[in-house]
Amino acid sequence: QVQLVESGGGLVQAGGSLRLSCVAPGRTLVTYSMGWFRQAPGKEREFVAHISRSNDRTSYADSVKGRFTISRGNAKTSVYLLMNRLTVEDTAVYYCAARLGMAITTVPRDWAYWGQGTQVTVSS
Repeated sequence: QVQLVESGGGLVQAGGSLRLSCVAPGRTLVTYSMGWFRQAPGKEREFVAHISRSNDRTSYADSVKGRFTISRGNAKTSVYLLMNRLTVEDTAVYYCAARLGMAITTVPRDWAYWGQGTQVTVSS
């Protein structure tokens, strides 16, 4: 079992930035592919970003490409999501996820471990 803990959410004005963090207490994340998903009220959970284990290949949803960046911490015990030029449409609960497979997947059911989520609210 992998426990994931997200932090860094909050309220920000449109055009602003936030950096979300995800850690697994007492565990390295280097052997896992890591992902960020989000879920807005009344909507399904959707893929945001992915970073593969082994080669750190990244992938992004079209809606965030060029604005968001997923990365691993130097000690490989954390994963970050840097979000720039935020818009009202980015408002959602953001979830960190982990899986052992290396292939990029945007499907939530392919991910084995999930955090509790952190709220991001973007005001106009």
